[in-house]
Amino acid sequence: MAELVIPNHFQCPITLELMKDPVTLSSGITYDRDNIETWLGAGNFTCPVTNQVLRSFDQIPNHTLRKMIQDWCVENRTHGVERIPTPRVPVTSGEVSEILFIINFSVKNLDQCGVLDSLNVIKKWGFESERNKLCIVANGASEVLAEAFDAFAQNPEAFERFSNVLIEILSALNWMLPLDDKNNKSFKLLTSQASLRCMVWFMKHSQDIPLKEIKSFDQQEIEVMIDSGVDEILIKFIEEPFSRTITKASLMVIFAMISSPNEKIKSSFVEKGLVLLLLNLIVDSEKSICEKGLGVLDRLFESKEGREEAYQNALTVPVLVKKILRVSELATEFSVSAIWKLSKFDKKNEGKILFEALQVGVFQKLVLLLQCGCDDSTKEKTSQLLKLMNPYRAGLECTESSDFKNLKRSF
Repeated sequence: MAELVIPNHFQCPITLELMKDPVTLSSGITYDRDNIETWLGAGNFTCPVTNQVLRSFDQIPNHTLRKMIQDWCVENRTHGVERIPTPRVPVTSGEVSEILFIINFSVKNLDQCGVLDSLNVIKKWGFESERNKLCIVANGASEVLAEAFDAFAQNPEAFERFSNVLIEILSALNWMLPLDDKNNKSFKLLTSQASLRCMVWFMKHSQDIPLKEIKSFDQQEIEVMIDSGVDEILIKFIEEPFSRTITKASLMVIFAMISSPNEKIKSSFVEKGLVLLLLNLIVDSEKSICEKGLGVLDRLFESKEGREEAYQNALTVPVLVKKILRVSELATEFSVSAIWKLSKFDKKNEGKILFEALQVGVFQKLVLLLQCGCDDSTKEKTSQLLKLMNPYRAGLECTESSDFKNLKRSF
């Protein structure tokens, strides 16, 4: 059987592959949309075939050619060719701007139905393609939605009435951009006093709030949350988990809060039993929860109260050592850092920690970690730990061989 040849005019000039979504540029040349967008996205201003500077970057769908390609696919289905689906027309900047204008108008009238209808359109566009998501974000959707959230959150007595629209706004913001940049207007709006009070209310009354949008807070914002009793709520979400999503979100918020230089914040969580709770949690948890739990423990061990709690728990050292080289690069970094802090900052308990760590096989793990490679901070802490352990090594080491099975990538 002769090899099937794709007609030249069906091939994208860039890849020479069958076009799935042919579009024509101002130069008159037709390309597959994904390929030409990659070309233009790389900073090129010319037509790849003619090399002429493009008068505009508009991409006009070539429906006639696309229909011809689809017909050709059907005719050659006996050769294993599948018919290309009719592509969805990408959203335009004008369409996004129009829907955002409607949201702004609805927000001014506190019309949650109008906002919800517009959000459904935005979610539909975003679901259709990554290209649409980029267009939505590029036209300032995150800022508009953050302003909407802040507006609906101004009246604490109306939180329940506006709960649906508030949840939908946060859900849409979830994929729009990372909101951990304090210079970002969207982030500032979502960490305003009104927005924080609203989120605290949700944490008390709802299981659906996507907390992961809030990743860092300033001192004043943390104090507002602590005063509102959010620390007890977050611990309850971990102790009595409703879902993995809520558990991970709670750990992320706790991590942000205890990253504050205020030692009272860490002490508050330690006093409420968070150290023991996390040690039990990460013994047998999934990767993402394990990483976040170890990160929180590492931060808690910066406080004297956190370390004292760890020294009194027989699980501490075995759990931390077990997670080295077993879960992920990030989990390894947090585990090494936590052991280093427990031994470094308290000479009274240094020998106890190092002795227990050697008994469960930490020395060879640390040596292997240096051989495999790790970041500079972890490397320095690992080297210091190895030096500190030397006097305690004789006759104490034991290693779980299973920890080194299938070790394929460096840490």
